[in-house]
Amino acid sequence: MRANFIFSEVWIGLRRNLTMTIAVIITVAVGMAMLGVGLMINAQVGMMKDYWYDKVEVSVFLCTKNSDMPSCKGKAVTQGQTQALKQQIEGLPGVEQVFYEDQATAYKNFQDAYSNQKALADAAKVEDMPTSFRIKLENPDNYQPVIQALQGQPGVAQVINQRDLISQFFTMLDKLRYAAVVVAVVLVLAAALLIGNTVRLSAFNRRRETGIMRLVGASNLYIQLPFVMEGMIAGLIGGVFAAVMLIVTKVLLFDEVAQFLSSTAATIGWDDVASVITLTMIIGVVICVLASFVTLRRYLRV
Repeated sequence: MRANFIFSEVWIGLRRNLTMTIAVIITVAVGMAMLGVGLMINAQVGMMKDYWYDKVEVSVFLCTKNSDMPSCKGKAVTQGQTQALKQQIEGLPGVEQVFYEDQATAYKNFQDAYSNQKALADAAKVEDMPTSFRIKLENPDNYQPVIQALQGQPGVAQVINQRDLISQFFTMLDKLRYAAVVVAVVLVLAAALLIGNTVRLSAFNRRRETGIMRLVGASNLYIQLPFVMEGMIAGLIGGVFAAVMLIVTKVLLFDEVAQFLSSTAATIGWDDVASVITLTMIIGVVICVLASFVTLRRYLRV
């Protein structure tokens, strides 16, 4: 009988405040989805950093004929200078591997990279491609000594640390991650306020019933339980909608980004998505329950 009464009261409360309940569900869904997206972006950025930072190299571009780099003075690198540079690089501390890329290989890589831009790919010629050394470091963070040792050497046109190039991309992703989390926090607070208002209206509409229940000796928990369950159900439904949105985001956004970057090994998996969904649903339900309790303690005299 007690269980039937509680569930009937929950149904009455949800039905009486249907529009507010729908507003709570939508707000919880959007807030938890944004929070989940922020967590997924955080996991994705971490995986991409580990993946790409492990692969980044120091590129040493050598002089070509009529090069406009001041250090080349319009002269191409000689065979002797190339051999001397290779020996010097191999002798530097912290260097794990050294790869030499000739003009033919550089041209092929250029064609592959710009295969979608036919005009640019067709305009390039083999002799336009610079030769280079690709240096893989034991510790990618310790790149400064290598760059300082090679800059200004005979035959060297330019030394580039690829990490500096992709760091700008990761900086943009970090800003996107923080923005998603900030928006999620704002929406979560809005959901808590909506839940509080819903519970307050429900308690006001049923103040006569709750007064009678108190007179017959019902406990505070027994009186509060239907209102708390209303918030919990709304949070749970909102969490389910958020889970659907996160699954769609994984398929349409994260998988597409992985294909664009040609690195499926650096994308989050379904186990990560399941963990995020579980966490956001728990957070959504807990927020709804806490908001209900706080509102009842303030507005419901039991």
